[in-house]
Amino acid sequence: MSIKASEAWSLALSEWSIPKEILDQAPESPWIHPAALFNIPDVIEMTPAHKLARELMPDGGSVLDIGCGGGLAAFATTPPATIVIGVDHQEDMLEMFKSNAKIRGVEAQTFLGFWPAVADKVPMADVVTVHHVVYNVSEIVPFITALNSHARKRVVIEMPVEHPLSTMRAAWKHFWNLDRPTTPTPEDLMEVLAEMGITARVKFFTGEMRNEKALEDATKFMRIRLCLPVEKEGEVRDFFANEKLSSARELAVIYWDI
Repeated sequence: MSIKASEAWSLALSEWSIPKEILDQAPESPWIHPAALFNIPDVIEMTPAHKLARELMPDGGSVLDIGCGGGLAAFATTPPATIVIGVDHQEDMLEMFKSNAKIRGVEAQTFLGFWPAVADKVPMADVVTVHHVVYNVSEIVPFITALNSHARKRVVIEMPVEHPLSTMRAAWKHFWNLDRPTTPTPEDLMEVLAEMGITARVKFFTGEMRNEKALEDATKFMRIRLCLPVEKEGEVRDFFANEKLSSARELAVIYWDI
């Protein structure tokens, strides 16, 4: 008996959980998102995802950025957008978002929490953007439903073709002899949307990989994500010194009009 696409999505994401015996001995939580990696450049390159968000943005319009970080997706639409709304579960990300709005002279509203738990507090916007978030969302149907109810014109989702932790596949095998999954994928999300009655389109493109530039910081973050003690930092540094970190990755943008 086949299962629903939304159930298959949830099951596939559950395979990415870290085994309890590894997680229990981790000295720090591996689920870190250093704010420095989410700051934005002065000039934002117009990727296919940004162009699609701008395409239906009216002059003086608004953009709602879910999991906003520093606001790359939102500020790629300003102008013509003049109101940016950011939702994130980290206060430091929202502070960065507000600072970037002030620099650009646009009105900012921020909401602390997880989507869709805070959705009732958040206003609608002309365009809703969601960049690099959906692989963290097991309960995908209520997440998408709340996106839909908050967009007047278009929803734009950007995601890697492979799960973002795929880049650490070799490291997990090396340090823990742990094999990492290969699903879900953008095609799986398209099946979820079709199951929900949403007619979405998808485009694929190559984008920049966000890597920590400072070796010491990169080593520390990788060590924490691998649930390793600080004594292993040298070994982690040596491992990644022999691994070529890619500066680019394959991305997908999934979008639909309201």
